[in-house]
Order: sequence, then C-alpha cells, then structure tokens
Amino acid sequence: MKYLFPILLACVSFAGFAQKGSVKTFILNSKALINKGGENPDRSCSVYLPPGYEQGKERYPVIYFLHGFTATDQITDEMKQVLDEGILRKKIRPYILVIPNHHTLYQGSFYTDSELTGHWETFTCKELVEYMDKNFRTLPNRESRGIAGHSMGGYGAIKIAMRHPDVFSSVYGLSPGLMAFVKEFGPNSPFFKIYQNAGTEEDLNKTYYPKVLAAVGRAWSPNANKPPFYCDMPFSYQGDSLIVNQDVLEKWHKNMPVEMVNDYADNLRKLKAIKLDWGRNDSPRFPVQNMAFSQKLENLGIHHYAEEYIGTHVDKIWTADGRVLNAVLPFFNDYLKFE
Repeated sequence: MKYLFPILLACVSFAGFAQKGSVKTFILNSKALINKGGENPDRSCSVYLPPGYEQGKERYPVIYFLHGFTATDQITDEMKQVLDEGILRKKIRPYILVIPNHHTLYQGSFYTDSELTGHWETFTCKELVEYMDKNFRTLPNRESRGIAGHSMGGYGAIKIAMRHPDVFSSVYGLSPGLMAFVKEFGPNSPFFKIYQNAGTEEDLNKTYYPKVLAAVGRAWSPNANKPPFYCDMPFSYQGDSLIVNQDVLEKWHKNMPVEMVNDYADNLRKLKAIKLDWGRNDSPRFPVQNMAFSQKLENLGIHHYAEEYIGTHVDKIWTADGRVLNAVLPFFNDYLKFE
C-alpha cells in the first residue's frame, strides 16, 4: 500500500507533462487560384507539427487533409488533441498534417480546377505540396505523402489521388460525398427543382442541398454567361417534367469517382493503399455511393479497404472513439514511408 502514492504521482506527472505538437498557420499566395469568380486566391493553411519539431532535425511524412463543405483549414483544440493522441498512443509515428482552406463564396471548392472559381486541384497537389516541401522538414517524395479528407474532402482526396499517383502514395476517404448521382443528389430528388426556382443568393442561402449544387456547378460546369449563380445544371424542369442536359451531365460524370474509375484504373493501381469508410446511419446517399465505388474497384481487381461503421456523418470523426484517431492515423502509419 505504501507504494501506491508514488505510482499515482508518476502517472499524473506523465499525463501532465506529455509532449504536445504545435499548430502553425500561413497564407499561400496562389497563382493557380487567380480567378474570374470573385474568390480570394490568398489561402490560409494550417499545419500540425509533431512534438519536438522545433528542436530537432528529423524529416517527416505529410498527411494532406481536406476539409468538408462549409468548413475551413482551422485545426481546433479538439482536433489538435486527437492529432497529439495519435502519437502519444503510438497509433502513428511522428508526422506532419496540413489542411488548406477550400471555403469559397458558396462554401466549398470541391477540389476542382474550374474556369470560374480557380484551379483548386492544382493549388492542392502542386502549389501546396511545393510550399510544404520548401518550408517544412518534410520527406519530399510520394511514398511519404498521403491524402485524406472528410465528406467533400473525402471526395477531393479520392479524386486527387486517382489523378495524381505521382504525388501521393496513399489515400483515405472519410464518408466521401458526391461520388455519384444517388438519393439526395439524384435527379428524382426535389433539390434540382428547388435550385432552379432560387432566383437570388438570399433564396439559395435558405437551403442546404441546392446550395451544394450551386457550389458543385460552379466547380464542374461553370457558365460565365448565366447569372445569378454562373453555372449549368445536368437536370432541369419544365413544369414537372425532368429534362436531362446531356452535355452538362457528361461534365459532372467526369468529376464523379464512381464514373471516373474505368478511366483512372491504372492510376488507382499505382497507389500503395486506398481506404474509404462511411457511417451506417449517415444520410442515405453515403452508404449507396461509397459501396458502389468500392464495388467498381473490386470488379477491376483494385485492392482497397472499405468499411461501414455504426455512426452518422459527424459523430465519430474528431473524437476519442473516432475515425481519425483509430483508423486514419494507423492507416498512414502502415503505408507512409517514415525517415
């Protein structure tokens, strides 16, 4: 019994003085994001640096993390705690993580090169990567770069990875969105009609899904001659009759991973590791579209991991029992090359 107090004191001291990482923020003045759509090309980016980074000389792999619709590059205290815990609990060896700000006038870039809003894909996989390798102690090779993201960011991570396997070696999509036309974003949902009937930004801001459609349209099918939202939609209506705008539909298909798989199968095979997951109790489209993507990968013999867990869209992401700590970080620990 006399040894109990020293043991407890040691435990408390260890918890109290555990090393923590740091967060830095910088502004990247992007040439790729110079645009006609009113977006600010100067983008904030937040970087998590592991404990001891400032005092050491080691180089680290980098996880490029892409945020979801309406979010920004901010690394909150809760997020930082998860990133610290990953190292403390040995879920992952020390690493760098960076989040670029893709929040736009319509709340999301969809990580796409757009003639209207700027070249967001190029900004992410070229300008940001070059900046990180020049200004931080990274391991500047594809084997030490992974890309991940949640929701819109999960979509962006998968699309960018399949298009740029020379830059990133592994990808993890958390509840990727807009992988295909299904459920809430299918032509039989009410939201394309609601979008069509929205005559002003004020009308659009009273909605959610139609506002997402506007952001997607500005990314995938911009039209500088079509105010007020300056984009075309793949589906429109005359009364209650659905009209399929085939040329626009093809533009959208070229940006939807379920439709892209056949054209990028060889690139996907070059990736060292692919994983995606989704919550069983998320909005109806997520299990359907992500299972469809996984099935297409399987049909083409592309090795990957796909997992459904019991959760919603946000309840098990940046939490102690969540996916970032217990799935994403261990995944990159296994597949990234460390010094």
